[in-house]
Amino acid sequence: MSTITLCYSPDCETISFAAAELERYLKAVNPAFAFSHASESSAANDCTIHLNTDLDPELSSGLDSRADDLFLISLSNGKGSIQGSNPRSVLLGMYAFLRRLGYRFLLPDETVMPHQLSLADLTCSYSHRASLRHRGVCIEGADSLENVLDFIDWLPKLGFNSFFLQFKEPYIFLERWYHHTLNPTKDPMELTEAFLQDCYKKMHEAMKKRSLLLHAAGHGWTCEAIGLPSIGWVPEKAKPSPKVQRLLALVNGKREYIDRIPMNTNLCYSDPEAIDRFCNTVVDYVKEHPDTDYLHIWLADEYNHICECESCRKTTLSDQYVHLLNLIDQRLTQEHLDCKLVFLLYQELLYPPVKERFQNPDRFVLMFAPISRTFRESYPDRIQEVPISEYRRNQMVLPVTIEENLTFLAKWQKIFDGNSLVYDYPLGRAHYGDFGYVSISKVLAGDIHHVKNLHLDGYISCQELRAFLPNGLPNYVMGYLTLDTEESFDSLMDEYFQAAYGSMADEVKEYLTRISQLSDCDYFNHIGPRTNPAAAWKYQQLSDYVSGTAEDLLNRAKDSHQISDRFQKLLTFHREYVLLLTDALVSLASGDADAADEKFSLFADFVRKKEDFIQPYLDVYRIQEVAHRYTGFSLPEERTSQN
Repeated sequence: MSTITLCYSPDCETISFAAAELERYLKAVNPAFAFSHASESSAANDCTIHLNTDLDPELSSGLDSRADDLFLISLSNGKGSIQGSNPRSVLLGMYAFLRRLGYRFLLPDETVMPHQLSLADLTCSYSHRASLRHRGVCIEGADSLENVLDFIDWLPKLGFNSFFLQFKEPYIFLERWYHHTLNPTKDPMELTEAFLQDCYKKMHEAMKKRSLLLHAAGHGWTCEAIGLPSIGWVPEKAKPSPKVQRLLALVNGKREYIDRIPMNTNLCYSDPEAIDRFCNTVVDYVKEHPDTDYLHIWLADEYNHICECESCRKTTLSDQYVHLLNLIDQRLTQEHLDCKLVFLLYQELLYPPVKERFQNPDRFVLMFAPISRTFRESYPDRIQEVPISEYRRNQMVLPVTIEENLTFLAKWQKIFDGNSLVYDYPLGRAHYGDFGYVSISKVLAGDIHHVKNLHLDGYISCQELRAFLPNGLPNYVMGYLTLDTEESFDSLMDEYFQAAYGSMADEVKEYLTRISQLSDCDYFNHIGPRTNPAAAWKYQQLSDYVSGTAEDLLNRAKDSHQISDRFQKLLTFHREYVLLLTDALVSLASGDADAADEKFSLFADFVRKKEDFIQPYLDVYRIQEVAHRYTGFSLPEERTSQN
């Protein structure tokens, strides 16, 4: 067999990585493939694949070379090129080529490959410009370093182009895992500063290797501005000093940390010193972190706690926010810093400003974050505005319906027509309520299909990085649809299930679809009353269905040898997980809180003891935290202390 020469610039880390990945995956299927690497092709070699950014200028016309992705695959019998509008696009094109050969990137640790490949199979003619500019995921939950690195590695395989490391540093997400929050069966690990800095360094290096766009910060500026670290939603033991206290929002006659948590505490945005500190903190960060592509400027992460002082009452929070953003832009411009700033439509900031307008719109990206939305339906294909309540300071009622949330977006779009994206939460909380993952995948697919019609150019998912129980269908659909909104949900689901479950794909699909039909994302996400006879009936039906169906399905799957060990393991664990949690949900929705808490303790004990077994696929911390904070269960520790 002829040697395949991969020709590329070794000075480009991302394209060099793309070449190494192409060789690795092809040789994994056919070890007889021989490869060499060169900066320039040899005329004597008939099998040469060029990987470069030498696109025809007409093809790349109008593209933002940093943010937009376009790739062109032109190969025949292992000869030709994979080209992109930037190095990341070359990497995306290479993974797209592998997908067309039959590779399926089902989970960060599970890739299904074609059974065989010959040189003749290395033939493909395909070009594509990404449908959406912004395609990414934001870190949440509890994560080990390996979880984060594995997820970063998976992102471009699915067509994503960015990753959001929340806060100044993503300490809180590592801390939850290494301290094993909400799992007393595991001993916490000491987190040294050297270890943490090494983690952050490796995350950034992994992103740089793949040329993924870096989104950073978000909440926490209100902490940094008063000299506190923005490491997460951490209670502050000490009361604010008099010097700091006067910078905090006046709420109910007091200037103090909201529930002792600085992250949830706004500043007094009419105070000149508070404004100056906030602006200086942002500018200093940009100077110190020149690799940041998009810097998110958010306020406190709690609503109905904005300043009630006389000066602040003369305006609105959104007017103060835009004024603050304009000041930051001015200072960055003076320093010749071109980092994009992302502003947030969230909680009180869903209401647009009355007077203030952006002075330099090109600097900014609008990010619509409908955190309180329902996940029973997708976004429509266009916005139909509905009446919304007038803004009343510290009397905000979060919108639930899709129509209400989109009405707020439409009102902002009347004053800002720059670049924008939606920051959504299907895998942040709601997915725990869909035990089959089919409904939530279909809803997010509908959302993505309509993003452009809503005059948005991107989708970032705020989510746990371990959302793979029973499988990785939601992220699989999300990635490939943001890359190409013309793909259909049904075809992607069929592709995933065929690769994951083989000849049993249709049976497993029917099984998980029925489970999704009997699930309720909104109930689990604290939408609606806790005592809910209709929900109790559905959960009982769900429990009965799994009890009567799963064991036979799993036995036949084991005998057929059609499902990989990993997906067998997930389905087996999933059965017990669903039965224990639905048993607790039946009691909760029936109004028997004591029985619900007792049964939830059994569920918590199960997932805690099985955490080593299920760690890459289920965030044991987060499922408990959501079930407690939103669904309404008491944690086992609370029941013990009460007894």
